[in-house]
Amino acid sequence: MYFDEIALHTIIDIEPAVIHKDKMLAFAKDYDNIPLHMDEEYAKQTPFGQIIAPGVMSFMAVWAKYLEVDLFGEELLAGKSTKIEWIKPVFAGDVLSAQAEVTNKMERNEKNGLVEITISAYNQNGDLVLTDVTEAIVKRNR
Repeated sequence: MYFDEIALHTIIDIEPAVIHKDKMLAFAKDYDNIPLHMDEEYAKQTPFGQIIAPGVMSFMAVWAKYLEVDLFGEELLAGKSTKIEWIKPVFAGDVLSAQAEVTNKMERNEKNGLVEITISAYNQNGDLVLTDVTEAIVKRNR
């Protein structure tokens, strides 16, 4: 979808992402191997009471489902930035449901524009667990 065709405040429903413990541990081992993500005995002593998913892994599980929507298609030129905020912990077995919203648009030049997408992800209890604001550079159709 071209920049000019994208409507501000468009809502995109994202399929749920399941946080599988084996994938959570494998991700933590490779990219974020702190005790809070890996050591069950250690995690029992924390305010969370159990290991939690690495924040980036939680986001990437939701992001992978967002990419399945393929909002921009071949008109996507590049990502520009992303800002993730983690609000509540994510645990093994959690199911994250999310929505994306087009929260801003800005023309850059005659060839492309910047589209801001805000993703809000919730666990199976309806608790907001993370938000992400991503900027994408998208082709114009002029």
